[in-house]
Amino acid sequence: MRAFVRLWDEITRERYGVTDEKMRRFRYGVQVNSLGLTESQPENNVQRIVLEALAVTLGRDARARAIQLPAWNEALGLPRPWDQQWSLRIQQVLAYETDLLEYPDLFEGSKVMDGLVAELLEGARAEMAIVDEHGGAVGAVDYMKSALVDSHRERIRRIEAGEQVIVGVNRYTEAERSPLLEGGDGGILTVDPAGEAAQRAAVERWRAERDQAAVDAALATLCEVAAGDGNIMEATLAAARAGATTGEWAGALREAFGEFRAPTGVGEAAAGPADSAALEELREEVDRVSEALGRRLKILVGKPGLDGHSNGAEQIAVRARDIGMDVVYEGIRLTPSQIAASALQEGVHVVGLSILSGSHRELIPTVVQTLRDRGVDAPVVVGGIIPEADVEPLKAAGVAAVYTPKDFDLTQIMRDIVALVAERHRVASKA
Repeated sequence: MRAFVRLWDEITRERYGVTDEKMRRFRYGVQVNSLGLTESQPENNVQRIVLEALAVTLGRDARARAIQLPAWNEALGLPRPWDQQWSLRIQQVLAYETDLLEYPDLFEGSKVMDGLVAELLEGARAEMAIVDEHGGAVGAVDYMKSALVDSHRERIRRIEAGEQVIVGVNRYTEAERSPLLEGGDGGILTVDPAGEAAQRAAVERWRAERDQAAVDAALATLCEVAAGDGNIMEATLAAARAGATTGEWAGALREAFGEFRAPTGVGEAAAGPADSAALEELREEVDRVSEALGRRLKILVGKPGLDGHSNGAEQIAVRARDIGMDVVYEGIRLTPSQIAASALQEGVHVVGLSILSGSHRELIPTVVQTLRDRGVDAPVVVGGIIPEADVEPLKAAGVAAVYTPKDFDLTQIMRDIVALVAERHRVASKA
């Protein structure tokens, strides 16, 4: 963040001519990274959260104006209010029980820090030059996304190889029973399905009691304005006052603008390490099973629901591609119907679903049933933040295998999937 602050000051001054130093200050809020949170020994996540909070608060000259901390158990499921309170208390202890905020920048004059910042600045400027070659940030979206996916692929490789130690996952895995997880709720919040039913009923009542003619007229005006060059805010407010729902408003804008599907970065990401004996063996197995099938083994990776966490799905897609599978991955926020239609059209041999929104008990069975209704006879595997208590119900609903964050060995997951396809098609598998 120190590098970011200096780069921001440099760019606003030299590229955009901002002369007022106050106006060049970099102000940011940050959601502390939850990528490193683990399902195994989740109590270790507390110190991880604290350390990452320190990373954006220790240096006054690069301090975040606002931080949002994840909960210790977000790798297991949805956090409870008590878990969220714990994360809030972490911030408050740092603010009020330490002298963190009372002194000038603790790192000013540090040769080590200055050297690290200079190294980051050099790399950032080189990266910005590549973005400029693509025509700027908008033109470089595909490049930037693929770079992010490739960076995470390299992180996964280091973890699998043991080069990057994750305490409780690939080293120091012995563990005592956790009293935090022994409560009746297993340490996580489970959503009552009655809540969805109540919300549906509330929307239906709202629609029944409003002036439908006024809503239709307001939405028609919104579509008309959106299709032109006018500002849609006034029409949006008019639609809201008439009683239009958020979904109807979004539908009107989709009708006018169409729907943007962001790049996935999967196709452009660099290939995995070719010298891995395990990967090479698995590539040979994919070739053998594909030959028996009469065409290349194909997987669809789908993300149903509204969560925006794409890392897991992307890495599964990249690893499947690296071992020789044909991969269909169309990004996040897909409906069950979209997933089933794509699976049918592409003729996939297996469907992999990634979900982290806490809605797996409702969405996954719906996707499975929709696939069956469309005549897609392919095994379904699921990965994501799924409590142990929900694994058997998902399997009873037709899911062939369930993976959670403790299953960090992607090659083993791929080996399981290849064997699953081979078994479904009665191909003798060596995997």
